[in-house]
Amino acid sequence: MLQVLLPFLTAIGLSGVAAYYSVIGLAQIFPGSFWPVILMGSILEASKLVTVSWLYNNWHETNRLVRYYFTTAVVLLMLITSMGIFGYLSKAHIEHSSTIAPQAAKVEIYEEKIKVIQSQIDRNNKNLEQYDEAVDQVMGRSKDEKGAEKANQIRKAQQKDRERIVAETKRFQKEIQLLTEEKLPLSLEVKKAESDLGPIKYVAEVVYGTQDRDLIDKAVRLVIFVIIVVFDPLAVLLLIAANQTYRRIKEEKDESEPIKKAAKKKRLTAPPHAR
Repeated sequence: MLQVLLPFLTAIGLSGVAAYYSVIGLAQIFPGSFWPVILMGSILEASKLVTVSWLYNNWHETNRLVRYYFTTAVVLLMLITSMGIFGYLSKAHIEHSSTIAPQAAKVEIYEEKIKVIQSQIDRNNKNLEQYDEAVDQVMGRSKDEKGAEKANQIRKAQQKDRERIVAETKRFQKEIQLLTEEKLPLSLEVKKAESDLGPIKYVAEVVYGTQDRDLIDKAVRLVIFVIIVVFDPLAVLLLIAANQTYRRIKEEKDESEPIKKAAKKKRLTAPPHAR
């Protein structure tokens, strides 16, 4: 009996889990009628299993119209179950992603501010380099005291601008430091949340060759499709397999029963010395 019970119990377990995901997923698709959808989905899931079992055992005894309708109904119910599972798993992924989005947006704002300030620092550094080049050019064209004196005059003329640029650069660096300190906790939260997406990132990289955010979402949908392809169909096929095994065992038992009865009758009718 184990060869019958094992696929049967596995089919019931798979169907139960698939039904849970599917019913909850359907209820989330129609949130306005949560409990009615729960009831409807549960009855449909149970009806699907009963229909599969009955259809297999009475395939040749029923007419074509009933056979075709039941088969079509089972296929459609499997699609509905798969749709519910897809909705449930997709919602779970979206909810997790939505927890990252606000923090990630704030981090991007901080990074943009830091980028703008850094560009101003780079521009100030470039201005200082240009001032130094102007002095160096004067020194390079003349090797006497007049050239050195003229270079010193140019440097003195630049002094106020140099001091202003240096002070401005220091202020910008302090602003970057403050922004970086404010950004750090948010960055840690984002990294912690993204660490939960670690496995799917590797899936996206294997399938699409990169870990881009959009491709990660595509990889999640791909994984969900793979799950729903094998989830409910496997449960239905295991239920058919259990029925098939049970029928085969029953037929073998029915075939061996007359032989056992004949052997028993022969033993009872045999002379005492021949028993």
